[in-house]
Amino acid sequence: MAEAVSDSTPFFSDDQLAQFQRDGFLLVKQLLDAEETSLLQQTVRADQRMREHAMDVKDTAGRRTNLTLWNHPGDDIYGAIARSERIAGALEQLLGDEVYHYHSKLSAKEPRVGGAWEWHQDYGYWYNNGCLFPDMASLFIAIDPNTRENGCMQVLTGSHHLGRIEHGRFGEQTGADPERVAVAKERLPLVYCTMDPGDGLFFHSNLLHASDANLSEHARWSLLCCYNTRTNNPYKESHHPRYTPLKKLPHTAIRTAGLAGAQAGQKFLKQEEDRTTSTRRETTSE
Repeated sequence: MAEAVSDSTPFFSDDQLAQFQRDGFLLVKQLLDAEETSLLQQTVRADQRMREHAMDVKDTAGRRTNLTLWNHPGDDIYGAIARSERIAGALEQLLGDEVYHYHSKLSAKEPRVGGAWEWHQDYGYWYNNGCLFPDMASLFIAIDPNTRENGCMQVLTGSHHLGRIEHGRFGEQTGADPERVAVAKERLPLVYCTMDPGDGLFFHSNLLHASDANLSEHARWSLLCCYNTRTNNPYKESHHPRYTPLKKLPHTAIRTAGLAGAQAGQKFLKQEEDRTTSTRRETTSE
């Protein structure tokens, strides 16, 4: 597991970059420090605007996850995190190119009712948005403790090397082709990404990942920031943006943002606008 470093040095070492290339993910302990994590937790719990714009995403068992999604980072704490030099700079290290904000989402798995996410690759859907290459990645930040009991993320180590797997609806399952996923699970190590609040998981867009339902007594909220590279500018319009220069902020901007929740002018994606693939029952993903 990688440790966060200051802005004065490259975020990742050469060994960590090699690990990301090999495994397709890096788990960073205390990516946000205790004060930043507390500010994010307090903001999320009080952010009524985020709740009002949440989509009700159901899994194949009918359990639901509340998901709020927006394309452009605002001047709130979520935007300060997504635009932080510490975070955007780390993504540029991992992808070897200038990055821009593709979208962010707040995922809420409530106790006992929070749904599962089927095995999928993010690029399995982003491919249909006109992105020619899988030169994309995401950051998953734990707001609550992520445990096996409340549905922490699971990843198949090195699965990004498989290339893009066919995605769609297969019987009662949605996501990546379950036949290929089953074989991949036999050959690749499965990791349960248990995380403490403030920890961050960086992962490649072709990494196979999933999570179980939250059947525990504890909530599992998380913030995901997704990035594309400038040279992978989509060739067509979609419900996510083409290249938009990202104005990076010093990492101190997270504290400066304080308890600022989503602003009145923020535009959120509506469930009917998510047209990533017409074959998928629920087209938003974690």
